[in-house]
Amino acid sequence: MSVRTVEKMITWVEDNLSDNPTLEKMANHVGYSEYYCSSKFHEFTGVTFKEYVSKRKLALAAKSLLETDDKILDVALNYGFSSNEAFSRAFCREYGCSPRSFRVKRPYVDYYERCVIL
Repeated sequence: MSVRTVEKMITWVEDNLSDNPTLEKMANHVGYSEYYCSSKFHEFTGVTFKEYVSKRKLALAAKSLLETDDKILDVALNYGFSSNEAFSRAFCREYGCSPRSFRVKRPYVDYYERCVIL
């Protein structure tokens, strides 16, 4: 698999973050098996497909909390979380505080940025 194909996978994931991208859909998009895509994705990015999607969704949601006045539930739903509770649990694991506290305190965090393959 070429670097270009991995870049195509990452671009597809980024373009579909709000639609809950799946490994199956990504594999179909690039024309390789799920297993092969998963293996190469991990090899090139250093994280699993699932971890990448989760970290990117949470990073974009965190930015949205700081840049908009949208309700926390709306932010959660926009990034594919099934409920405010599920979003809060994942957010606390990633950033060490609730989404509400994050919005109020505005701590400095290193956001998980889009992976760039060189």
